[in-house]
Amino acid sequence: TASVEAPAFFNAIAHAALEKLDKFNAQDIANTTWAFATASVEAPALFNAIADAALTKLDSFNPQNLANTAW
Repeated sequence: TASVEAPAFFNAIAHAALEKLDKFNAQDIANTTWAFATASVEAPALFNAIADAALTKLDSFNPQNLANTAW
């Protein structure tokens, strides 16, 4: 697991993702969740919004999307 070397960068990404989350597909949700988790970035607002978005799109998640989102 990486440590966060650029918190301002991750904060900006989290903000941008929150604004566009309604356009994210299963792969986008999985990749975003995985990236923040593997970098050990705490982004509660983003993760709560991702959880809500994922629940409405679970039928479109393949096994890898599910695994990466649950990471």
